[in-house]
Amino acid sequence: MESKNKGKDFCIFALPGMFCFFAVVIVPFLYGVYLTFTDWNGVARDKNFIGFTNFISVVQDKLFWSSLLLTFKYVIVVVILVNVIAFAIAYLLTRGIKGQNFFRVIFYIPNILSVVVIAGIFSAIYKPENGMLNSVLSFLSGHDVMILWKGQQMVVISIIIAMVWQAIGYYMVMYMASMAAVPMDLYESASLDGAGRIAQFFQITLPLIWTNIR
Repeated sequence: MESKNKGKDFCIFALPGMFCFFAVVIVPFLYGVYLTFTDWNGVARDKNFIGFTNFISVVQDKLFWSSLLLTFKYVIVVVILVNVIAFAIAYLLTRGIKGQNFFRVIFYIPNILSVVVIAGIFSAIYKPENGMLNSVLSFLSGHDVMILWKGQQMVVISIIIAMVWQAIGYYMVMYMASMAAVPMDLYESASLDGAGRIAQFFQITLPLIWTNIR
């Protein structure tokens, strides 16, 4: 009888959340799928069903395939850079360097910033006339540097830099948590056996946290 009451209470408390999820996520998703089969332009009231015409038009559009390929390249580069840099920083910060708590906070701060704030920061950095990046390059080179960081040739690289900077903190914390679970006795034993930092990394750290990396 008690288990039935618990099940009933669970349903009562879960019902508002399930209703909100259905209303805010499921219904808009299904409605969006329906709109892909219409000729609605986002403004007009009329929505005429046209079947798979939109999908056929997209497949035949060369710009779509170019954008899709560029997106795949962007995702692959960002994933590799974020994980490699976050892993390296996490390894250094778990090896007892001076001021490691300070650096943990500094590297994690970008992760708690909103996308709007990050966009504002990097817009100021990339501003061609008096942005921070061009100003630093001008100071170092001794002449005015006017690089269009948000121009067609540099925009992907600029976005990748911003995304990597924003995401490093989260993965750094994940890697640090997994590295902290490695017993220190293993490192002490390896040191007594003459193993250096590099050997300890490849023979102890990497194998024991490989599940988290994968």
